[in-house]
Amino acid sequence: MVPLNFKRCDEAAMRIAARVHYEMVHTRRTVRDFSTDPVPREIIEDCIRAAGTAPSGANLQPWHLAAVGDPAVKRQIREASEVEEREFYESRALDEWLNVLKPFGTDAIKPFIEKAPWLIPIFSVNAFINEAGNKQQTYYPKESVGIAAGFLINALHAAGLVTLTHTPSPMNFLNRVLNRPATGKPFLLLIVGYPAEDAQVPNNTRKPLEEIATFV
Repeated sequence: MVPLNFKRCDEAAMRIAARVHYEMVHTRRTVRDFSTDPVPREIIEDCIRAAGTAPSGANLQPWHLAAVGDPAVKRQIREASEVEEREFYESRALDEWLNVLKPFGTDAIKPFIEKAPWLIPIFSVNAFINEAGNKQQTYYPKESVGIAAGFLINALHAAGLVTLTHTPSPMNFLNRVLNRPATGKPFLLLIVGYPAEDAQVPNNTRKPLEEIATFV
C-alpha cells in the first residue's frame, strides 16, 4: 500500500469544478457525420491512457483498446460490420426496436467507419496470461470495461473530438480482423474524429435530475 495523493479543495472550488465539468460534458453529442480530417495519434494515446485509469474488478484492468487508423483495416471493419447490420435490419430486429430507431434515420450502411480518422474497438478481456505464466481470470469485466469506455468518451470530448458508439451484433469479426484472442470479447466499436461541417444531430433532450436520481 502507498499513501493516497489527495488534496482536499474548499467547497466553493468544488462547486465551480463540478459545474464546469457538467457544462463541458453536457455539450457532448453522438455524431454520425464525420470529417476525414486527421487527428494526431498522440491525442488518441492520451485519451486511451485516461481510459486506462478507470477502476476495475481486483484492479485486473480487463480491457484492450485497439486504435485503428489504417484505411485498409477500416475498410475490412466496415464491410464486416455492414454484413451484420443488414442481418439486423432485415431479419433480427423486432419491429418495436426498428420503430425506436426511425427518428435517427439509421440503416445498414455505415460510411462513417471509413470516413472517421480513428476507430477504437474496445475488448472486454475475460482472461489473460499473468506474469507467472498462468491463466488469470478477470472479475466483473463487462462492468469494468463499461466504466473505462465512459472515461474514454469523456476524454475524447474534452480533447475536442466527437464520437459514435457503434455496436453491430455480433462483433466477433473484430477479433478476426484485428487478430485478437478469443478471450477478448468485443464490447464497443467507438468511431472518433471531427464532425463534418454539415453534421446534424437529433434534437434530443436529456432527462432532468429528478428523473435519473433520488436523494434519501
